[in-house]
Amino acid sequence: MHRNSHSKSLYRAALALSVSLGAISAPAFAQEAQSAVDDAAPGEIVVTAQFREQNLQDTPLSITAVNAALLEARSQTSIADVARQAPSVVLVPGGAVFGPALGAQIRGVGQFDFNPALEPGVGIYVDDVYFPTLTGSVFDLLDLERVEILRGPQGTLTGRNSIGGAIKLFSKKPDGNGGGFIEATYGSRNRIGLRGSADLKLGENIFARFAGVHKEQKGFVDQLDYGCARPGNAEGILPTVAGTNCRVDRLGAEGYSALRGQLRYKGDTVDIVLAADYTNIDHTNPGEVLTVSRNPNFLCGVSCTYANYRFPAGTFVTGLGPPPQPAAADTFQSNRQKFDGWGVSANADFDISDDVQLQSITAYRKYTSTFGTDDDFSPLVTGGGGNNRLTHRFFSQELRLNGKIGDVVNWTVGGYYSDQQTQYFTQQDIRYIIPNYALQFFGDDPVDAKSKAAFATVILKPNDAFTITGGLRYTDENKQYRYIRRNYNGTVNTFLDPANTLNNFVAQYSGNQLDYRLTFDYRFSPEVLVFASTSTGFKGGGTTPRPFNVDQADQGSFDPETLTAYEIGIKTDFLDRAVRLNVSAFLNEYKDVQLPLRSCTFILRQPGNVPDGGPCGVIANAGDARYKGFEAELAINPTQGLNFDASISYIDTKWKRLDARLGTSININDRASSAPQWKWSAGLQYKADLGDSGSLTPRFDISYSGSRFGGRAFDGIFFLPSYTLANARLTWRNSEEDLDVSFEVTNLFKEYYFTARFDAVGAFTGNAYSQIGKPREWAITVKKKF
Repeated sequence: MHRNSHSKSLYRAALALSVSLGAISAPAFAQEAQSAVDDAAPGEIVVTAQFREQNLQDTPLSITAVNAALLEARSQTSIADVARQAPSVVLVPGGAVFGPALGAQIRGVGQFDFNPALEPGVGIYVDDVYFPTLTGSVFDLLDLERVEILRGPQGTLTGRNSIGGAIKLFSKKPDGNGGGFIEATYGSRNRIGLRGSADLKLGENIFARFAGVHKEQKGFVDQLDYGCARPGNAEGILPTVAGTNCRVDRLGAEGYSALRGQLRYKGDTVDIVLAADYTNIDHTNPGEVLTVSRNPNFLCGVSCTYANYRFPAGTFVTGLGPPPQPAAADTFQSNRQKFDGWGVSANADFDISDDVQLQSITAYRKYTSTFGTDDDFSPLVTGGGGNNRLTHRFFSQELRLNGKIGDVVNWTVGGYYSDQQTQYFTQQDIRYIIPNYALQFFGDDPVDAKSKAAFATVILKPNDAFTITGGLRYTDENKQYRYIRRNYNGTVNTFLDPANTLNNFVAQYSGNQLDYRLTFDYRFSPEVLVFASTSTGFKGGGTTPRPFNVDQADQGSFDPETLTAYEIGIKTDFLDRAVRLNVSAFLNEYKDVQLPLRSCTFILRQPGNVPDGGPCGVIANAGDARYKGFEAELAINPTQGLNFDASISYIDTKWKRLDARLGTSININDRASSAPQWKWSAGLQYKADLGDSGSLTPRFDISYSGSRFGGRAFDGIFFLPSYTLANARLTWRNSEEDLDVSFEVTNLFKEYYFTARFDAVGAFTGNAYSQIGKPREWAITVKKKF
């Protein structure tokens, strides 16, 4: 097994390196754009948030826009890293229970559960192509031009499921400049990183660009065999490994490879980019440790765990009632996460006339992902676990027609269509619901979803200083979920399905939504823009994905969440753009929040089905809330080479209504979101010119995330504690500015912190486990530009 894994790792490294080395063989490479050490100052960043190119400071939206150079200067290589410096943004890898997924929140609104029946709350886009699932969205920042983070609902712009906001990644387009680079990194725990890109001119008006990345690193949480580490333990658990080295594996490892190719034709009136990409992820589950247990012997320590990912056979039965069922099977859960996906897209721009342009965005994506969970995270068989596999395909088509009428009106009309299917296979072994009973079953659920939308935006300028922006978007969507529930041997599971009506039952949801946006902005001077807006967004409805009987499936559909936002903001540039300060304040009315119910007493139950006191797996629109807060971003360039940037955000969230069926899981006085109330960051760098010896640029970044409300669990109210992270980077660049050598240290002060906690089975098992952040790490990177 280790040899096979190692060979795959070498193959991925060779694949990524071959793309990088392609840059060396390409002729006449020009130098890449400005360097990271030169490009951290405030300047003109062009964004396309409103379907057209606009200067960031002219766009009446709360946007954090970061170019590739600043991402590199901050040692940010993953989309999750960007959240540290972006106000009101939380990006958290999914952990073992949710697989290779990214949980995202903006201004307290988002989604963390990967299940395909549930929709994201933050829209994620790559080159304007929407990614409809959390699974597979932990992107590397590969060969990007910029990242745009749009805060607040983007219902009329990016559409459904952007209720909290949107994160948009834009790749560098081929332009035939002959540029490229190759980069190699080595660091803590045998960290190896390879990345590169090459831009080629293939002919008149035809260009290509290729990029590749490979990353691997050993884990930082030891998975230990309990019987080996604690011989003669009171629980009578025997060792499963021999010798004195009791480590079974290391959690928190990294294994990521990706390739991307683009082919571009750029004529006088036509610009077409064809793109294809491939991503492979293969690593152990994230670094997680048991943090709460009724048995203190199971608390291994700050960087180790006794989770064994195995439930041995027992005398339990796998069904209730006749016919007799076989004894509980021996099950093994995987401690690895795997993702294998690819996609193709065509982005075409046509100049119909001087005043009218048509844009077409066509995309198809497909992936398969597997991961396993040990829900009690202990060496005992007290909880549950499972193996999961998602097979997903997605097609989307968007058309936008942009035009203008003189210098007074800019307009956009368009349409969108998407069709997706996810096959969710799961093998579950649940031993916590009823004593001496093992609920073992498999599901193999197809989830189909379609969405159609029509939208329009008008930007009206009565005069040079005053602008009115209005937008509408109508969305129609439907979803179908087919439940497959069987014992491992294919027979009826009499716990979930005593009347054999849940298996092959189809639950359906359909709905429509009209969103709007109205914004007024006024430029008092070239340095000051003030705006005020009201806008709406929604997160799509759906069907309950984890019912415990057919009635819960039948009556468990839920409607969309909706949000109405009121916002005011100011964007400023002072002292000849040496100082930039953007500030905004918002009030969000959040309606029909989708929450898991504690009680299913409203369900009409079939004879012999789960009693009223049994488990409830229903999602419902069970709450309303009000969120309010402010954000500020500052960038200062007081002198050549010296740059300072900072951000701060505050959010207060309160429940206004809660459904009684939530029971004691949520209290009206609790925080209505897990987002931190306070969040801030600051970064400082200085480029020292060394003449013929090049330049030396030190950079220091620090970020703070306040405590996050985790909810009410078996051990009472809990919070994920606040934490402060610091990163340092020192870059030497030669005088020709085509060679960089960087040394970085992340988590400089060795902060021990939690990013998530899982305790869904805590009341039954007495255990809860938490995902911890990476420890202090160092790395050396060499980058050669051509």
